[in-house]
Amino acid sequence: MNNVYFSEEHKLFRESLRDFLQKEVVPHIEKWEKTGEIERFIWTKMGEMGYFGLASPEEYGGLDLDIFYTVIFLEELQRINSGGFAAAMWAHAYLAMTHLKAEGDSFIKEKYLAPSITGEKIGCLCITEPFGGSDVAGMRSTAVLEGDHYILNGSKTFITNGVYSDYLVVAAKTSPDKGNKGLSIFVIDRDAEGVSTTKLDKLGWRASDTGEIAFNDVKVPVANLMGEEDKGFTYIMQHFALERLIMGVNAHARAEFALEYAMQYMSERTAFGKTIDRFQALRHSVAEMASEIEMVKAFNYSIAHNLNTGDYVVKEASMSKLLSTKIADEVIYKCLQMLGGYGYMEDYPLARMFRDSRLGPIGGGTSEILKEIIAKMVIDKKEYKPATK
Repeated sequence: MNNVYFSEEHKLFRESLRDFLQKEVVPHIEKWEKTGEIERFIWTKMGEMGYFGLASPEEYGGLDLDIFYTVIFLEELQRINSGGFAAAMWAHAYLAMTHLKAEGDSFIKEKYLAPSITGEKIGCLCITEPFGGSDVAGMRSTAVLEGDHYILNGSKTFITNGVYSDYLVVAAKTSPDKGNKGLSIFVIDRDAEGVSTTKLDKLGWRASDTGEIAFNDVKVPVANLMGEEDKGFTYIMQHFALERLIMGVNAHARAEFALEYAMQYMSERTAFGKTIDRFQALRHSVAEMASEIEMVKAFNYSIAHNLNTGDYVVKEASMSKLLSTKIADEVIYKCLQMLGGYGYMEDYPLARMFRDSRLGPIGGGTSEILKEIIAKMVIDKKEYKPATK
């Protein structure tokens, strides 16, 4: 399967990225997990290596590479066992920056995208609200046009990079009477007057900063509107396909890493005179888990390929996230069990994997919401169309 999607150049990229992460990131992970703040130097190093520009245009300093470089980037981030660090990196590169690339004009790309690629500026995407959760159409934040500014009021929550980022990509209603057809997307500087943030304390993803953000009469220049006014919902829905695929890839990668670790442990741990990988019950459990991982991984690679060729994969990406995150949770639960009491110890990696993985079926649209979205497409024959800027 790898030969179908990955060239020799892809494999060399994977090796160099894995080496970089081991040398430059892993030595700091424990500190960042404790402090909940990823130091700025690593953002610059990641930028210098080109990791934030894999999918960005060369005109602004990116590399404009195919999607399987992104797949490798996501997979390798899962192997260092910090869901928080991984989330901070991909939320910057594939949530905030995706909107800059797709809806930003040349002014916005020069001011925000170019320094995002170098790691000089960090971004976050602000869509989820305290009262809305996965219900994007139920958004309450408003942006009212007054002269050459919009006046933004409202709040966002569960925002990855929401505390230490330099700019915020924000969705708000510009025409509240139009429902979900009245949303727009803006980019806002962190230090804009009226922006305030509260850091949230999470079960997992502890290295990343997650914030609740309030906007109180924030003046947003008209030039910071991205794309067309009132087209924001369509933009958001279009990019959700990529976000859901990302979370699907993350899930199969962390499940694969967890199983590799558990099998290594099983090959060394002895009970009743033999290593525990000789016991049929455990062997058959491994066989089942490996099959499930391989199944969703192949599915995710096929979706990535179709997305790369221009297909609109919102249905398949929703299925990817639904199934991959479910399987990852189940695999990591079983892997933790295989370690017995040691699986419950923070000194062993499965405890963190277990906590970090639990966000999968929640973030980026809960599994319950995804089931309804998929049901609409499968049962009601609803069709979602890509945005046109």
